[in-house]
This record gives sequence, structure tokens and C-alpha cells, in this order.
Amino acid sequence: MTAPKQKQMHLAAHFPGVNNTTVWTDARSKSQIDFSSFEHLARTAERGRFDFFFLAEGLRLREHNGRIHDLDVVGRPESLTVLSALAAVTDRLGLAATVNATFNEPYELARRLATLDHLSDGRAAWNVVTSFDAFTGENFRRGGYLDRADRYTRAAEFVATARELWDTWTPDGTPRPFRHQGQHFSIEGEFTVPRSPQGHPVVIQAGDSPEGREFAASAADVIFTRHGTLEAGRTFYADVKGRLATYGRQPDELKIMPGVTFVLGDSDAEAQERAAEIRLQQVSPQNAILALEQIWGRDLSSYDPDGPLPETDPDPDSGLVQGRVKVGDPLAVAGRWRALSEAKGLSIRQTVIETTGRQSFIGSPETVAAELIEFVATDAADGFILVPHLTPGGLDDFVDRVVPLLQERGAFRSEYTGPTLRSHLGLAEPVWKG
Repeated sequence: MTAPKQKQMHLAAHFPGVNNTTVWTDARSKSQIDFSSFEHLARTAERGRFDFFFLAEGLRLREHNGRIHDLDVVGRPESLTVLSALAAVTDRLGLAATVNATFNEPYELARRLATLDHLSDGRAAWNVVTSFDAFTGENFRRGGYLDRADRYTRAAEFVATARELWDTWTPDGTPRPFRHQGQHFSIEGEFTVPRSPQGHPVVIQAGDSPEGREFAASAADVIFTRHGTLEAGRTFYADVKGRLATYGRQPDELKIMPGVTFVLGDSDAEAQERAAEIRLQQVSPQNAILALEQIWGRDLSSYDPDGPLPETDPDPDSGLVQGRVKVGDPLAVAGRWRALSEAKGLSIRQTVIETTGRQSFIGSPETVAAELIEFVATDAADGFILVPHLTPGGLDDFVDRVVPLLQERGAFRSEYTGPTLRSHLGLAEPVWKG
């Protein structure tokens, strides 16, 4: 009998920036805005034969207790502009931009994404996100915000409309008029950009809510998610893949790629020591209190980060933190934190360290490679979006030490086999629906 073919892993690189992962105090940490930083990480990812380079985006600097949050003062460049520049210094690497579907319009965004796809010869991707708050909406003419159900409805119609626009040009290069009448958009005219080299840019969706899972199953090519354990990954994987049939889709038409961190060492013990040091850098005493305030919605600056959690309950209606995604029910989250703190005797800082980290792979290159392969082989993921803790050199060790092991074990490509992002991901070109 022929042995079953090993499932191939997909890898992407998340540019480190405004989040609780990046360590800015490290001497090796460089600018988040200088183009050299973007170029360094992108070239490293391409050298490692990664599927794509992923840029997050925020539409407003977040505020904490009325002040710009410390992690945001470095700024947030516009994703598509950066990726257009990267298209000129890379050849095969996919280029994924996070662009908001709440405060943009289909015609303009479809045009910009199609342009990037042409500039890069078929390597563009769109990570679809939505905004939940009036605070972000204040930066835009119409302001306001949409309820959760409405913003996902708008996003679904937005993606469908963009695809209609991309299909208005025939494969042989003939433009045709478009007309879309829907709940959120009523537009007609002619699209200015011919059909892109990969048919449509790849669509990525980031989210873990029931609405997000359903949206991904109906409309996305990739889902960017997070889960903390192998079992949680398998549960998520089965749930989302199980939704595809409702939309006439096959399991391999949607790739599940959680965002993960990693720490390498010459031995597992050394890696664990390094990981503990990095977490202490990521969660400084000040950041521990800030993280606590995000849950409690109260000014807790008088609390000792090395002391116990507050006895007072969170304020669920607080406006202390602006521009951050809500963490669910603050009272429930506080209850879980208290239970963990009491069970393990953890301080505020230790509790934040243990509860706020992403899924992380820690160990020697051999250990990390084996664990990544296990996640993919046992259907906990189709691949991973790696989130380094350093800008821009945080991916170097992984590409130099882990990727060769994945390639030797037949779990990851040694060379690109096609020119487009769809070819990297094993996704068929969309059937023209003009």
C-alpha cells in the first residue's frame, strides 16, 4: 500500500507592530515605519518560501484613560501603500493588506486591490475586518458605527460586491458595465481595472465569533484566528470546516491559519528560559496594570502589579479604553482571572502574562518543527501566521533553523511551484461569473 501523502503546511509572516507581542525595549528592535523594516521581514519570509506577508491596520490610535496608548505612538502606516512598494522588491511572496469593510466603499477598495494584484503579478490578498465603535467612526465623515450583525452583513455584501466588480472584465480583456443593488450598496458604472492575474485577490477573514466563523465559511479563502491548545485548534477546525458544505464549498477551499508566536533555543530548556524573559518584557509592570484596566474598566494605577487582583468588580459600561476590541463579558473574564490567580497564587502581572499570550511554540528547532507538523497533520490548522516579537529581524532564526527541518520532513515546500498567491495556497482561480 502507498503511504498517504503528508499534508503540506502554509506559512505567513505577520509584521510586528502595535500589539502586546512586540518588544520595543530590545536593542534589536527597529522602526515600524521605515521601509527598510518592511523590506527586511518580507525578504526573509520570501527566502523561507512563505505563502504571504501580512500587515495589520488600525484606523485610529487607541486611547487609555483619555491618553494615546503607549504602544501606539509609533503610528500605523496604510497597508496597501506599503505592500505596493514591497511588490517591487519581492517576486513570489503574497502581500496581504488588512482593510476595513465598515469605513470603505466597494468600488474604490476593489480598484486598489486589483491594482496591487496587477503590480505584483497575482500576489494580493485582502484581510477583511470590521469596526465596532463610534470612537473609530469619528475619523470618518459619516461617523457612527454598526451593530455586530449589521457590520457582518455589510462586510459580506462588500466582499460580494468587490467580486462582482472584479468579474466585470472578461478573461480576454473586455470591460462590461456593472450594476449592484443591495441593502448597503447601490452602485453602477464601469470598473477601470482588468481582471487580475489570479482572477480575484485572496480574501482573508480574521475572527472567532459565531458571526465571524459563518462569514469565513461563506466568503473567505483564509481565516486568521487564534486558539490556545491543540484540542482547541481541532475543535475550531472541525467547526469551521463543517460549515462550508452549507455554501457548496469543499474543506480545502478555506485555509485555517492561526496567529502564533515562537521562541527558539539550542535546547528546550533554554527556549523556555528565553520565553519567560520575553514575556516579562512584553508585560512590564506598567503594561500589566494597563491590561488589567482594559478588563476592569477602572483606573487601577494605585495597584501593585506584583500584588493580588482587585476585589472590586469590573465596570461593564466603562469608556476608559477606546479603540480596542471588547474582550467579551468583563465580569466573566474577571472571574476566570481570579480563579486562575487563586489556584496558582499569581500576582496581577503573572496573571496577565499567563492569560494574554498567543498560542506559542517554544523549544529547540526540532521540537518546534515537530509541534507545527502535529498541528497540521491532526487537523488543528492548515498552517500558521507567525507573529515575531522583534521588528524587523524576528523571523530570521525561524527561517534559518526551523524551515529547513520542515522541508526535510516533507511538510513544507522547498521551492515555490507557481507565481500567484492562490497557487501557494492551493486555491483554484475563481470561475468567471460575468
